[in-house]
Amino acid sequence: MLDSLPSQFCLQDLSAITGRVCELRVSPHQAEADREARIWFNSIKLYDDRKRSKFVNYGKFDLFAALSFPDADLKHLTTCLIFFFWAFATDDLSDEGDLQSKPEGVQAGHDISISVLADPDGPRPEYPYAAMLYDLLSRLRETSTPGAYKRFIRAFEGWSSSQVTQSRNRSQDRMLSVEEFIHMRRATIGGAMVEAVIEYSLDLDLPDEVFENPIIQAMSVATNDLMTWPNDLCSFNKEQSDGDYQNLVFCIMHERNIGLQGAIDVLTEMLAQRVDEYIELKSKLPSFGPEADKELARYLHALENFVQGTVLWYYLSPRYFRGVDVTNRENLVVPLFEPGVF
Repeated sequence: MLDSLPSQFCLQDLSAITGRVCELRVSPHQAEADREARIWFNSIKLYDDRKRSKFVNYGKFDLFAALSFPDADLKHLTTCLIFFFWAFATDDLSDEGDLQSKPEGVQAGHDISISVLADPDGPRPEYPYAAMLYDLLSRLRETSTPGAYKRFIRAFEGWSSSQVTQSRNRSQDRMLSVEEFIHMRRATIGGAMVEAVIEYSLDLDLPDEVFENPIIQAMSVATNDLMTWPNDLCSFNKEQSDGDYQNLVFCIMHERNIGLQGAIDVLTEMLAQRVDEYIELKSKLPSFGPEADKELARYLHALENFVQGTVLWYYLSPRYFRGVDVTNRENLVVPLFEPGVF
């Protein structure tokens, strides 16, 4: 498939598409939260100094957290940043690290992490990825409502299992259909965990009935796609350089038998349609009572902040656009990275 790729492709301003419904804001606590979270991350000793510096500085996770959780106070924002450190380090382990295409290793890591859920007050694990999860859960339990914490645990279990499935697909070079991939990607992006962390970030107290409502569930799926599809569009270049074909752009190319630019245009149009669908769903929101409605409005606004912050971060992080000037994102021409650049 790589043999047929062009030397460059054109990408529309995805943040302008999602920006039709999602507001962009930034936290004033970015620098201080970054200092505190880095002290914690350095104590984990997950990487050597060079790799740790590259992971943290290239990732710009402090900017990601500040854009995604603009209303969180310092303590909560620090926890949100710790969540990003843990999630991206764990995701990189199976995406491009020692466990890429090694589902048995990803499964072993999953099993160790699940043991943390079974005994959250037990001894802190030595396995660094599980130790990070242990610390994160301890911080979440401090102020999360029981419902938000329960939703995070359930979401983690689904996300961690999806990492095993995705690793298995990589090991078999299996190309999923577009529909299959979209369903799997909704799990691997970790959107349900994000929603629980958003609840935590504002100390929201929403009843279970809100999250069980079909309209709210459909809006959750839609915002998941609004985060996920721009990620596949922006990360495609990095992933093709890594020889990783688990990307929706590749699935569209394969299923429709079209070239790279055609697939990017198809997915961009899908994104615009998904924004329309989200707007339509929002217009149908039911009432859950005055207090719940007030909390729900804060939650949905925060979720939209997260979506827009996430999409903008895709552009601003060297993780995806290394050496590419993204100042003007309208019809951005992106040179294709050579194999192994990352």
